[in-house]
Amino acid sequence: MTRLKKTYCVLSLAFAVVVFAAAVFLSYGGTKVYAASMDPESITSFEEGSTDNSAGTSERNLSGINISINDETAAVSTPVRMLLVLTILSLAPSILIMLTSYTRIIIVLHFIRTALGTQTSPPNQVLIGLALFLTFFIMWPTFQEINERAIAPLDAGEITMEEAFAEAEAPIRSFMYEHGKLQTKDVNLFIDISGETYDIDENAGPEAYDEVPMNIIIPAFIIGELRQAFVMGFLIYIPFIVIDMVVASVLMSMGMMMLPPTTISLPFKILLFILADGWNLVINSLVQTFY
Repeated sequence: MTRLKKTYCVLSLAFAVVVFAAAVFLSYGGTKVYAASMDPESITSFEEGSTDNSAGTSERNLSGINISINDETAAVSTPVRMLLVLTILSLAPSILIMLTSYTRIIIVLHFIRTALGTQTSPPNQVLIGLALFLTFFIMWPTFQEINERAIAPLDAGEITMEEAFAEAEAPIRSFMYEHGKLQTKDVNLFIDISGETYDIDENAGPEAYDEVPMNIIIPAFIIGELRQAFVMGFLIYIPFIVIDMVVASVLMSMGMMMLPPTTISLPFKILLFILADGWNLVINSLVQTFY
């Protein structure tokens, strides 16, 4: 294991320890929940926002979900809310991979490195970081729309959690339809596997998939992204394969059969990539596929 990987592992472990220690520390200072009775029929109201304690205790600012039990106030404590946030953060990588442009970008970047034959240059950390920032660049309008339609109204208490999920789903579906180029054959594949039947009019445009649930749209979108990424990877490979074939033919004609062709062709492939301004060309073409 190289020194860079060891440093990365140590920093990741230290970050995990700090997060765990912060969660334990905050759990001791959480809001206490009082209840006069555990009888479900004693619950008199269930509301959101901050309420006053009618039992004569000091006024508290209870944010989140408030429950009134026998005219006494209870609230979801800070550790519970933090647990929910950490749960969402643990699912964030899967959400990022499944619902955004990240899949296509990272696969194409790995194809570039493999086609060049540079082994670990650029390293995985650089490719993942570049893919993340390109994903944020492409998905920023979608993220802004989700924030305006779902997150901000939910935080202000204007809509419920179910309504927020419905509002957040619409921009994601729009991205999959328009920018992800969702294909009907992929949707039909998972519809057939699920055994369900949906009335899809292929001439109606993206609106034809509105009745199809997300558990079918998401895997169909991922398959489409994989297909598009492999097509781009094939096109990237073509010029570098030509260089390998030319170098191998020259070495064979000179009788240097024991000399690996990749050793000689690597500088020429890097030179071709530099002269063609490869990074600019590939990134521009990759981003334009989403517009």
